[in-house]
Amino acid sequence: MSLVEVHNEWDTLEEIIVGTAVGAQVPIGDKGLHAIRYSEYGDINLIPSGHHNPKIIEETEEDLSNLVSSLESLGVVVRRPHVTDHSKQFSTLDWHSDSMYNYCPRDIFLAVGNTILETPMSLRSRFLEPFAYKEILIEYMKSGTRWVSAPKPRLTDEMYNTTDPSKSALCNYEPVFDAANILKVGRDLIYLVSDTGNELGGQWLQNFLGDSYKVHLCHNLYAQTHIDTTIVLLRAGLVLLNPERVNSDNLPSIFKKWDLLFAPEMVDIGFTGVAYGSAWVGMNLLMVNPNLAIVDKNQVPLIKLLEKWKIDVIPLQLRHARTLGGGFHCVTLDVRRRGKLESYSD
Repeated sequence: MSLVEVHNEWDTLEEIIVGTAVGAQVPIGDKGLHAIRYSEYGDINLIPSGHHNPKIIEETEEDLSNLVSSLESLGVVVRRPHVTDHSKQFSTLDWHSDSMYNYCPRDIFLAVGNTILETPMSLRSRFLEPFAYKEILIEYMKSGTRWVSAPKPRLTDEMYNTTDPSKSALCNYEPVFDAANILKVGRDLIYLVSDTGNELGGQWLQNFLGDSYKVHLCHNLYAQTHIDTTIVLLRAGLVLLNPERVNSDNLPSIFKKWDLLFAPEMVDIGFTGVAYGSAWVGMNLLMVNPNLAIVDKNQVPLIKLLEKWKIDVIPLQLRHARTLGGGFHCVTLDVRRRGKLESYSD
């Protein structure tokens, strides 16, 4: 039986991949990194490339270890990637780069049904990131999992917009998307069109998945990166929304009959050096089952809101979530949840 089997974001969790911060760095500056993440620096050469402070890595690894221990105490199988030397450079025929990190497996793999998909990511520095997970992926394949890779994008300079701030940083030049642009709602997939996922990427995903799934392209929600600080699925019929980004006009139609919770103001945990994520990373939680969530312990107002809706909370911390750009949903990839494929859009 396939070790990968997941249909939504909330069914009882059985197996998960947790990333690592070891070796994490800001990659070599290039047009894509500048357009997507560091446009405010004005010049590619001003991007603060290089390794993060060792204390950030040490404390993050401690926090990730606590997350792993908590999950394992609940009977969840936890996998970890290999440590990678991200300072090594590599090249294609069009460009050269070094790597970023293995901190956020959510970005590079989409697990849907019994398929695990390597996504055509938006940043050159993450082009080879799946290699750190090869042994895990081979084991999944041997169990019957469909392991596939989307067409690798060329990511030439034409892919990126650095001149018109009114338009996306990604051009619609070839299919490109990060897996964290997507949320699974059974037979419906919510796909955020943003600086890390273009329309062609959504079209490719729909063509690949076929008639069993409906990919909903969402515009005008959040233009920058991933969807999981904008919409968080708690359980069937209950969704947590970012009040600064979601309203009655742009709410995806699938949620029109759901109970809507608007997140309280986040407690800003701060950052060191450069912020790779906003304070809204505080709502980046992980559902263990429909009645249990892992939440940043600093987000007391959010915890109280969830408890009001009878969702118990395991309060943990990722002290450098803003610096590294990832909360509990980002740093994990749920690959198996108990449950079956259903439709939640009727």
